[in-house]
Amino acid sequence: MARFLLLKFEPSPEPRVFLDKQRCEQQEPAIPQGDKGKYTDKQERKAEHIADGYEARGVSEKEAERRAWATVNKDDGGGKKPGGSGRGKDTGHPAAHKGGRKGGEAWASRSAADRSASARKAAATRKRNADQHAEH
Repeated sequence: MARFLLLKFEPSPEPRVFLDKQRCEQQEPAIPQGDKGKYTDKQERKAEHIADGYEARGVSEKEAERRAWATVNKDDGGGKKPGGSGRGKDTGHPAAHKGGRKGGEAWASRSAADRSASARKAAATRKRNADQHAEH
């Protein structure tokens, strides 16, 4: 026979509100949000490049920067300088490698005739572009 213990939680009759404004202003936040001091120069360049790409597609500057740093964190696991949140492992670049996997799946699902036609078309385009550049 199973026994159950019922617990009833009731909210506190008085809400806890801290109104000591001076105390709040003196304390620094526990986690310095937005501090990029632990990121390497390469990570910063990477984030800037990603943000530029988002901005070119019409995303606001603030949102582009947020997405760019989220991507760098996903790829690298945080800042790589000593004391950063990174784990010190080599970067696996999971976001960057996803496209290759998807492209491989698409290629595998096509017939040999389709792949051959695509290759012929690509060769013709390369030849046409080479001829145009030779004229200039």
